[in-house]
Amino acid sequence: MKKLLSLVALLILVFAMAGCQKETKTLSVYFVPSRDAALILETTEPLKALLKAELAEQGYDFDEIIIEVGSSYEAVGEAMISGTADVGFLPGGTYALYSVDDEINVILTALRSGLDKDFNDAIDWNDGEPTHRVSDEMVAYYRGLMIAGPSAYGRELAAKVNAGTALTWDDFNAANWCVRSSTSSSGFIYPTIWLMEQFDDQGITDLNSFVQTDGYGTSMASLAAGTCDIATIYADARMDYVDKWVDASEGFGRELSIWEETDVVGVTPGIYNDTISVSNLTVDADLAAALQVAFINIANTPEGLEIISIYSHAGYQVAVSADYDNERAAQAILSGE
Repeated sequence: MKKLLSLVALLILVFAMAGCQKETKTLSVYFVPSRDAALILETTEPLKALLKAELAEQGYDFDEIIIEVGSSYEAVGEAMISGTADVGFLPGGTYALYSVDDEINVILTALRSGLDKDFNDAIDWNDGEPTHRVSDEMVAYYRGLMIAGPSAYGRELAAKVNAGTALTWDDFNAANWCVRSSTSSSGFIYPTIWLMEQFDDQGITDLNSFVQTDGYGTSMASLAAGTCDIATIYADARMDYVDKWVDASEGFGRELSIWEETDVVGVTPGIYNDTISVSNLTVDADLAAALQVAFINIANTPEGLEIISIYSHAGYQVAVSADYDNERAAQAILSGE
């Protein structure tokens, strides 16, 4: 009997010790590769400490915040619906595509500084002057641009637009295009819809020559090198690459500025801004609410604002799924539904 009691006591002690062991808790945050992955990781490194501190204030003591950059937009979407990623910085198109079965929930919409150029017609963007952000004007949308680069054919297309001549399907179809992932709003979805509306349902996949690049940096490099005549970009992308355009050592080594050598040849309607979304497999409603507060607070600090500027974000507002119904409609158009 004594041996039995000793064994029971030992088992109780073992289970008690196991119960006292601290469970390791991590929160994984994934970014899409809209910029160079190494640059994103470097810029967002301080986010780990800031987010950990903000969540601790609300009773969520994570041992570790993990930040990853997906190999593609789709890879981040897949990580979200599998529960590998808890939090994802997703473009609207990627969120719309991967939220159809309610495995992903949007919690925030990014705010951006408005631009001093915001026109429907391409010619109005082409004054040869830089585009600037208007820091005291926050907007929840941005535009996609189709820009012609310094190649001979790119300059020919730009000259037509700036002379007031409407470009035809044949004009666009003769160009070499650099586009982005098929779930990228400004890099693929909205330019496709714009082309379809202009040219009897003919979109990017109907073009004779297009390449899907692995990032906007690659698109801009190809545009500078003349290997593509047109690139699909977000409206403030040229601002992000203005220095690299003329940097001969680490950049593209062009002699003239990006504003002199590129022109807008197509403009999409406004695109609802990027999301911060969560995986419904791993993030419950209470944690989602805490994350909303945390990211809004972080964006209201100088250090936080510097971090999120990697995506041209200037703050966040609470979002609901219905905000992205236009993105879902766009996906339906692209899929032929």
